[in-house]
Order: sequence, then structure tokens, then C-alpha cells
Amino acid sequence: MKMIFDRETEIFIRDYVKDLNEGTAAIFAGAGLSIPAGFVNWQELMSEIAFDLGLDINVESDLVSLAQFHVNENRTRSKISRKILEEFIEETEETENHRILARLPISSVWTTNYDELIEKAFLAEGKVSDTKHNVKQLLNNKPKRDVVIFKMHGDVSCPAEAIITKEQYEQYHQTHEPFINALTGELTTKTFLFLGFSFTDPNLDYVLSRLNFRYSEDKKQHYCITKRPTLGDNNNPDQATYDYNVRKQELIINDLKRYGIKTLLVDGYEEITNILKEIESRFKKKTIFISGSAEVYNPYEKQESIEFIHKISRALIEGNFRVVNGFGWGVGSSVINGALEAIYSKPLKYSDAQLILRPFPQFKTGDKDLSVLWDEYRHKMISLSGISIFLFGNKNVDGEIVTAGGVIREFEISHAFGNICIPVASTGHAAQEIYEKILPSIDSYYQNSEAAKKYLEKLADEKVSLDEKVQTVIDFISDLTK
Repeated sequence: MKMIFDRETEIFIRDYVKDLNEGTAAIFAGAGLSIPAGFVNWQELMSEIAFDLGLDINVESDLVSLAQFHVNENRTRSKISRKILEEFIEETEETENHRILARLPISSVWTTNYDELIEKAFLAEGKVSDTKHNVKQLLNNKPKRDVVIFKMHGDVSCPAEAIITKEQYEQYHQTHEPFINALTGELTTKTFLFLGFSFTDPNLDYVLSRLNFRYSEDKKQHYCITKRPTLGDNNNPDQATYDYNVRKQELIINDLKRYGIKTLLVDGYEEITNILKEIESRFKKKTIFISGSAEVYNPYEKQESIEFIHKISRALIEGNFRVVNGFGWGVGSSVINGALEAIYSKPLKYSDAQLILRPFPQFKTGDKDLSVLWDEYRHKMISLSGISIFLFGNKNVDGEIVTAGGVIREFEISHAFGNICIPVASTGHAAQEIYEKILPSIDSYYQNSEAAKKYLEKLADEKVSLDEKVQTVIDFISDLTK
């Protein structure tokens, strides 16, 4: 079922997907991103510290000063460091939001959190993260990194260095100037999405205010997602409190506009997950997985079939799609040639990054049989895409031409991942079987099944030329990605 968003959210999703495609999307994660995983918020972290000082945590709002008071009274911050260790070192599962963000091609994440949930999420996706939580780490880069995680307030692994007291905040522009410079640079070149952030952090305010002064009307557009106050919850127990918080939120939202930050309001936190899922879905639809193998090309001639595959691949690159291929027998070479022809014809317009090749392993590795390796490989390869095209799908077994089970398996995995599946049934074998499997339950495969059926039938009709089918595939995908 297609999710419907209000106009401002729809505009944000479209623009942020463009930034993802261009490699200019970034994330700023606040405490609110980690709290659903079971970690404490700032008030809970400082409750014992307030008790030690003889103060009521429910009355205090300046928690940075509270930490400073504790250091002033005890001439040590050891208890605060211990609290950070106690609260953030525990093994906690990352949330669905963490997992979605880790699957996206985000090259940098900024956070004021001490926990390691973000790193764990990227690691689970097989990505190499380069974490920076002190100034010296900014001088060295981890080889083959996929994402840089800037932990501007420190990390749970070094609680004694965590930024938490008022004095540390006051001196941050001197002690951590390279972090401020790095963040300033990223805020001017990338589009940030702020998640779980309250915008009360003085360091962030310091950077934003100077960017606002320096660039004025030319500053970059950024976004944050914030939950509306809800009457009757813990923070809004009565109408007067609710009205007060609504008004304060309005003022904060308006003030953020000075910094080029547009606020998107949601009624519940689950809406944030829905927005992130939609971003991921739309981004992945720009990546097309081409599945197929061919020992024979019946009912077509070999040369016209090779040209057909070549033209589809070229047209996809020219449509600014990315193409993923596992180098299937009799099909993979044509996919590669078509993509490269488009890329090399206009290297300033198209990129090598639009062709993603994943040749299958040919030998057993460790204790895993080749069949197991291939299945895992198919899952990883197909997970990169949002649309799957199926061509031919036959192989030679002991002199007999049979349906390629690997292509059928790739269809099953594609459907399980939620990919939109496009079989060119007239090419026969696996493609024909997939078409026949889809038709009886077509509503479960496409949002607009009536339009999809017309495209599929045209792709199944042997009377329609292969050249016409190239355009039909492109038109089908264009309709699906509107």
C-alpha cells in the first residue's frame, strides 16, 4: 500500500533522495534516536547527580550546569564518568531507524550521543565506519571506509573525555575547534537531516549561528523531523501545559528557519520510521537488478537478443538508473557492454558508479557449500535494488535446455525484499514462468495492477518487436517510479 504524505514531507523526501543519489546527504543524530533502543535521556542520566547535590531533577532544566555543579562540589567528575559507562556500555539492539539509515549511502553521520548504536548498525550492514570522537582521530582516516561517524561530544569508550559540563561547553570552540570547522564545512556542502535532536545544544548553536551570519540567504537547506506535543502524555498532562508546549515549539521551529532548517512535524514516532522507509524505497528504485541467463535465445535469434539486452542496459544508464548484475551466462556481457557504451559516450553525464557488477564466486569458501554462498550472494546483490528485470533464464544440463533455477530463486528473493518484478515473458523459460506466477495474484505485486498487467502482456507478446519491448520496459519503470 502506497504511503501518503503531506506536501512538505513529500517535497523533503524527493529532495533528500536526490541528495542521496548525488552523495550529498548527511545525518545529525541526537539522543532521541537512541532512547527507543532503551538508553536513558539526559534527565535520567543526571537524576542521581541531582540527588547528590540535593536538587530535584524534575525542577532543573539546565543539566549542563548541573554536571558542572557536581564537579565544583566534588573536585572530580569520576561519578559522572561512571554513570556514562553504566548507562551506555550495555548491549542494546539498534532500532529500525538505525538499520534503515545504515542501509542508505550516507557518507557522514554527526552525533552528540555517547553510545555505539550507529556504529553497530553500519557494521551489521557490512560497512566500514571511521569513528572520530577526539581531535587526534580527525588527522587519520581508516582505509576503505564507507561512512565517517563524528561523535562531537565523545564516546562511551572514553567517558572521562565526554563533553558534559558547562566548562567543557564553554571551552569547546578552543579544545575541539577542528570538529567545529569540519561540521561547518559539511553544513555548507551537504543536506542534513536532524533526527532525535532538541536544538538546545550550545555547540551546535555556535556553529549554526556563525553559518547564518556568514552565508545569510545563501545557506544550505537542512531538515529536522519533530513530534508534535500530544495532549495527555507525560509531558502534556493538561490543556494549559499542552498549549504552552505547542506555542514554544512554534517559536523554536520559526527560529530554526534562520539557520536554514525546515521542520517536519509528525504525530507519532512511528511516522519517522515510515518516512525513512519511503526514502529508502525510492532510493532503491533508482537501482535496477537485471537477472537472466541464456544458453539459447529462442524464439529469437542470438544476435538480436544480445542487442536487446544491450539496449535495455544502455537505456537504463541514460535514464540515470544504476544497474546491478551478477554476470549471468549469455546475458551479463551484454548488460555490461550496454551500460559501458552509455557511460563512455558521455562520461561527464554518466558515471562508472551506475554499473554495479557482482560476479558469483566459483569455488567453495570455508565450510559453506557453493550453493549456500550463491544464495547469500544473491540476497546481498538484490538488496541493493528496488526493481528486478528477468530475461530468458535457461541453461544446459547434460545436453538438455532447462529452466535456470537461479533466476527463479532471484525472483523469489526479489519479491521477498519488496522489489518490483518485471519479467519479459516472451524471452521464455524462467521469465515466462515468473510471468505466469505473477498474473493470478497480480495485486500483490504492483500498486497499480491494471497498468502493470498491460505492460506485462506487451512484454509477453511475441508479435511485439524487441526494440518496442526496450521502450516498454523503460515506460513501465518510469510509471513505477513516479
